[in-house]
Amino acid sequence: MDNAVAQRPLSELMRCRIQPRKRDEALYQRCLADGLSELQARILAGRLSGYHGELEPLVAPSLRHLAHPEKLKDARRAAERIALAVTEGEHIGILTDYDVDGITSHVVILRTLNELFGVPAHKLHSLIGHRINDGYGISLPLVERTLALSPRPSLVITADCGSSDEPRIARLREAGIEVIVTDHHALPLDGPPASAYATVNPTRSDCEFPDRTIAGCMVAWLTMSLTRSVLIELGVLSSSTPKLSAWLSYVALGTVADCVSLGGSAINRAVVTQGLMLINRMEAACWRAMAERLGADSVPFDAETLAFQMGPRINARSRLDDPYAALHFMLAADEGTARQHLDVLDQDNQSRKAIEADMTESARALAMRDLAEGEQVIVVYLADGHAGVQGIVASRLVQAFGRPALVLTPAAAPGMLTGSGRSIESLHLRDALQRAHDLAPQALPRFGGHRGAAGIGLPVEQLEAFRRALRQAVAEQLGECELYPCVFTDGGLKPQQLCLTTLDELARLAPYGREFDAPLFDGEFVVENLRAVGADGSHLMLELSSDGMSIRAIWFRALTPGETPAFGLGARLRCAYKLSRNRWKGRESLQLMIEHAELLS
Repeated sequence: MDNAVAQRPLSELMRCRIQPRKRDEALYQRCLADGLSELQARILAGRLSGYHGELEPLVAPSLRHLAHPEKLKDARRAAERIALAVTEGEHIGILTDYDVDGITSHVVILRTLNELFGVPAHKLHSLIGHRINDGYGISLPLVERTLALSPRPSLVITADCGSSDEPRIARLREAGIEVIVTDHHALPLDGPPASAYATVNPTRSDCEFPDRTIAGCMVAWLTMSLTRSVLIELGVLSSSTPKLSAWLSYVALGTVADCVSLGGSAINRAVVTQGLMLINRMEAACWRAMAERLGADSVPFDAETLAFQMGPRINARSRLDDPYAALHFMLAADEGTARQHLDVLDQDNQSRKAIEADMTESARALAMRDLAEGEQVIVVYLADGHAGVQGIVASRLVQAFGRPALVLTPAAAPGMLTGSGRSIESLHLRDALQRAHDLAPQALPRFGGHRGAAGIGLPVEQLEAFRRALRQAVAEQLGECELYPCVFTDGGLKPQQLCLTTLDELARLAPYGREFDAPLFDGEFVVENLRAVGADGSHLMLELSSDGMSIRAIWFRALTPGETPAFGLGARLRCAYKLSRNRWKGRESLQLMIEHAELLS
């Protein structure tokens, strides 16, 4: 514990600070020399520190920057085994995670096998775990359901899971079922699961694929693309068989929703760009139903639509119940069917929001203890919490306190806890969990994840031992690093830049997402008008002025229901804001979306 930190007032530790992003000056000058505008150069240099690669793949994403799937270790072996299953008429299990990445992976594999490779639907078995009852990955209940199938599949293809599931894969293998793992999660220290027929994962130490950050749905797409090539080589398919390009719409959704890097990854940027173009053709019923639900002004979709509209609805289903309604929504053949499933997803999403609000309030109260003691990581246990909302609540704690956070709730198995964690930029969460496991193996028998997010499972009696081990692991990584909630901005804009032309200029650098955040600016404004809006009065609509220019702004979740603003007309605010295109009845105007504001004296 840092005693100096512990002695500081809680109000100071919780105060959010607006700070400028660090800028890579060499990259900034290179961008200017390559013909980018000053603003575009500022955006890139604030997000890609240390980047020495070509700029063109980032600013003009293209599918020609995709790497060949053969560069993925075991991809050829996996493709040949899948091709054999297709030609021999085997029953095939498709086992994927329950989140958006897993669901979109499932769609890619299922539609490819059925529509492109001609595998009859009755020979394809969808296997998706229940988040609450089964847990993540190739869980034991999912293994039991697989073994109970009749006829039983002789091959199981996973996506977005499997890398850490050797004991369950061994169980399937003993029963005569071969397992091909396609995944993107970090592998255990002892390497790929030994019982898997093949493990296609770009994070393998022996893998030559140039991008380790691709999503699970992209790994599945590459594997199935290579399988198409193998089937053509064997003469089973005609060379005129369509490529999998149309499925990149699903890959774009899974990539954005799984929060993989959209920074220095030319592949991810290309996939999302191409996928959005396909989505906006509105050829699939799921996209049309969502556009109808969001309203005409929501089209064309962008990466934020996928991240904040599509993604949460699909995830909400698996957070609260079984995920098959989400799968059926994505696969719907007509708009009527899509609307029915979307109704279910919407209802779940509203329930999720209510549960999240209650859990976040309880978690914040418990987190104050860790904060008061100067702890660098927040670990809260909610005895009555819902396991499906842990990750979202952890994210809220990170935003509020500027510290990595883990939220735990009771697991389905008696005496066990399950948890989800979210991290900050300066901490690699999975590495910290690995170190905590090394310090106290019995306190953390199961964990997995990425730099920024992870999931864990542990016995309830080991909770304090886990806290101690994790605190030590985090301290070893962070040292004396001061932690506090921050809003990092790209600096200010001149009054003449507050226009739709600037928004177009920024849009040319899209897509934005993880490690390539949407542009955020700061500036001082005078409040000319304000009113609470929204069903519960929690949002603020504002008229702001700066240097004689007036502009409309919206600040979502500025207030708790029933609360009145802490400022009035004439107040001077320092705001961190995004530029937003407000569409209304076919007309467009610029508005600011306030992310954070500080009252100036």
